[in-house]
Amino acid sequence: MYQLYSKNSNSLNGVIKVPGDKSISQRILILGSLAIGTTKIEGISYSEDVNNLIKNLKLLGVKIIKKKNLAIVRGAGIGGLSPTTKKLYMGNSGTATRLMLGALCNQDFEVQFNGDKSLSSRNMYELIKPLRQMGAKINCKNNKLPITIKGFNETIPIIYDQKIPSAQIKSAILIASLNSPGLTTIIENIPTRNHTEILLKKIGAKIQIKKIKGKNIIKITGQKELNAKDIVVAGDTSAAAIIGSAALITSQSEIKIKEISINKTRITFFNILKKMNAKIKISNKKKISNEEVADITFKSSSLKGIHLGKKTVANMIDEIPIFSILATFAEGNSSFIGGNELKNKESNRIKSLYEGLLACKIKVKKKANGLHITGNKKNNTMVKAKIKTYYDHRIAMVFLVMGLTSKKGIVVDNINCIKTSFPNFVPLMKEIGANFFKKN
Repeated sequence: MYQLYSKNSNSLNGVIKVPGDKSISQRILILGSLAIGTTKIEGISYSEDVNNLIKNLKLLGVKIIKKKNLAIVRGAGIGGLSPTTKKLYMGNSGTATRLMLGALCNQDFEVQFNGDKSLSSRNMYELIKPLRQMGAKINCKNNKLPITIKGFNETIPIIYDQKIPSAQIKSAILIASLNSPGLTTIIENIPTRNHTEILLKKIGAKIQIKKIKGKNIIKITGQKELNAKDIVVAGDTSAAAIIGSAALITSQSEIKIKEISINKTRITFFNILKKMNAKIKISNKKKISNEEVADITFKSSSLKGIHLGKKTVANMIDEIPIFSILATFAEGNSSFIGGNELKNKESNRIKSLYEGLLACKIKVKKKANGLHITGNKKNNTMVKAKIKTYYDHRIAMVFLVMGLTSKKGIVVDNINCIKTSFPNFVPLMKEIGANFFKKN
């Protein structure tokens, strides 16, 4: 465990690539494990979260070979997992935990999920409820880890009216339905990222999606064999958002990030940046493994404040931390509401952001599941602020970015957590000119 000190940087420049999208990496590892045949995953993220998932899939009888930026998965088929342990340690990953609970819902054996302190504090009730309806026996205290699940070979098809926008819960139910002798329907009232649906279509699942009055109606028929396919994983959108935003707030900066996922459910943040007067350019659009990708260039910008509603926040939930930092540099006020899901991440992110911004002497107020931030176009933190991350990788990264404009500097209390999602964040930032110092 060590602290990192971030201080005023003259400029950030370069053409770079970020790690593969963590969301897609985790999903295809699980789906590849349930498919028939061999799945080759190129560009996979080898973050700590993904590495923990691979270890657990191996403990469940899946053969996985790791190479430099490639993973080879020998699928066991739906219902074909074979455990060598009764306990799985999920580390810090809420995504892997929720998706694996869905996967084990249709496996006829019992296993216990454990995690680190942060993961063990997260409430899993919104997922536990539908999985129980599908036939899984789930035991836990206060709807938190440790969770013991005993699956059922043929899960019960359900109609799930999803009130809380969560791609993780939606995906877990879709995966749980794969061994169901019938039709499972998900009514997605607020659409969320759709990587699972794209991958399921690619590997042969019988899935249909219709848009009716702004809602996604997703229907999937179970007990359809999945066929392994080679997958190329595009660059992580959330990682690109953080590094690109660093260029927006530092002078004389220009960063081009290549082959980033621009899936329509992931680009809300970039659309918001344009409304904030950010100089960003999307070029070289193409499709990779049925996902839209492109290069994105970010330049130093004079930002304007903006107010975000509930639906917008739901579609950029992972980018709200970096949005909150950018808001401090914008002319005028900014705010967001409807971020209830932020309270159930690696930390309570509304609380973490509020405390961090106060430590940097930023004018910030709490509002209904959100924050109101008073911007300062020439924000230059004049205090030497120390940020408590609560072991949250996004809180650590966004305040390090904020420190790049500070004469006094910002100290982040623990950057080990960054390894969970973006292990090469610090060296990559240094490569393009970031002024980071290790503090033991």
